Amino acid sequence: MKVVTAEEMRNIDRVTIEEYGIPGIVLMERAGLAVASKIKDLFGRKRVIVISGGGNNGGDGLVVARVLYNEGWDVKIFLTARPEDLKGDALFQYNAAIKFGVNIYPMEEFLTYHSSLITRHSIIVDAILGTGLSKNVTGKLSEVISLINRLNIPVVSVDIPSGISSDNGQIMGEAIKADYTVTFGLPKRGHLLYPGADYTGRLFIEDIGFPQKLLLSDKLNVELLEKKNISSLIFERQRYSHKGDYGHVFIVAGSRGKTGAAIMAAKACLRTGAGLVTLGIPESLIDIFQSRVTEEMTLPLPDKVDGTLSEKASGMILDFLNTKADVLAIGPGIGVSVETEKLIKTLIKNSKTTMVIDADGINSIKGDRGIFKKAKAPIILTPHPGEMAKLLHQKAESRKQNAEVAAGFSLRDEIEKDRINTAISFAKETGTYLVLKGVPTIIAELDGKAFINSTGNPGMATGGTGDVLTGMISGFLGQGLKPIDASITGVYMHGLAGDIAVAEKGEHSLIAGDIIDKIPAAFDSLYSDG
Repeated sequence: MKVVTAEEMRNIDRVTIEEYGIPGIVLMERAGLAVASKIKDLFGRKRVIVISGGGNNGGDGLVVARVLYNEGWDVKIFLTARPEDLKGDALFQYNAAIKFGVNIYPMEEFLTYHSSLITRHSIIVDAILGTGLSKNVTGKLSEVISLINRLNIPVVSVDIPSGISSDNGQIMGEAIKADYTVTFGLPKRGHLLYPGADYTGRLFIEDIGFPQKLLLSDKLNVELLEKKNISSLIFERQRYSHKGDYGHVFIVAGSRGKTGAAIMAAKACLRTGAGLVTLGIPESLIDIFQSRVTEEMTLPLPDKVDGTLSEKASGMILDFLNTKADVLAIGPGIGVSVETEKLIKTLIKNSKTTMVIDADGINSIKGDRGIFKKAKAPIILTPHPGEMAKLLHQKAESRKQNAEVAAGFSLRDEIEKDRINTAISFAKETGTYLVLKGVPTIIAELDGKAFINSTGNPGMATGGTGDVLTGMISGFLGQGLKPIDASITGVYMHGLAGDIAVAEKGEHSLIAGDIIDKIPAAFDSLYSDG
């Protein structure tokens, strides 16, 4: 399903009216009817207080009020605008509500008499601002929104909670904390990005008659990952096949004290379906790994005396890639040093094999984004926001530790405020596939398209889950999926396995190994009817 910005939705609305000949008043009527219908589904007959603004969102609210009032509900409207300032379709709906007999009051009366208006049987319909908000909410509107949030009664928002940015989910001064949101045509980015996702409550997406051609347009470059997207990418195995048909993944990972990262990545890769997995590990740790691996193979690589990889390992890695492996995954638990920095950059410039770079592999790049332009093969990067901040941070400042930390934290905040555009711009600039981990994870590809993941849960905020994801993406690459398809499939299935695991273990007790254990159940779930 496509996900839109406010501007993209306005364009869909405009084209529907101007080119398809559907009047705006018809769309407004259908929107109001959709919200009224959902309220009837959710609640028994209650006292409904509709807070309407002066624009089209307020017009939708006026339709909701009229429809419910006409069916015998106890309805009152409070206007945040003066009636004489209403225009166009909103004015038409105001006059219609008056003719139907709905009581309409100025907002000041709600602020003054709310305690006598509200009962435990009340609900509020938020139709104040909608998707067109471009500046912070202040003054009386801020006061109204703050009051609504304190009333502790159910709130249904029309299109998007008032005060939430449609484009990035940020709170614009003050925002409604809705229990339910009914939106039209397509979800907006602000419904799915935090904190907007928390303020949206349960989201309903209603069809009010927009042409499907517009809703499915290739010009809309962001999409929400759904089960149907992923099931179409995973094919049934042929009966006449062997392990070589499903890829040989070479995972370079681990260092002294971080051997678990390598093991988890390898186990996840195998569970995802890779035919063969070889672990490239520091040679001084071979005895530790040999006691822990079963299905995996190992390749000892030159290391330093501290159990971390040496730059000299690059020759053996490239030889192995050229002769045996189909995919290279590198980074989990390798540590960060001058040697690993040289190793990673040598591999980026010389590997002809698709690479997945994670964790310390990303940290070893130290903001040298230009290195990706020298790559000979596709690269998938899987940073969390902190690692993303280091990728974006300028190399010239990377040696100033205090400045790096300070800049990293402020940059991380900026990344979280605009996850989608950050991921898209980075992927386009560097020519990489970017998996920006977090809530939600964003996957961006070279041509400016991005995907928002819909699976996963807070229990997955625990050490090792990123290593599992690296293994899963690599496993799908090994089975022949294109880099973007392997990325979105790995991310979705990783979250799905986590969702299955959390139902058994709970959010507090979930660990990364539980996700690996539930990968088989995730495959089963993908093809179930549920």
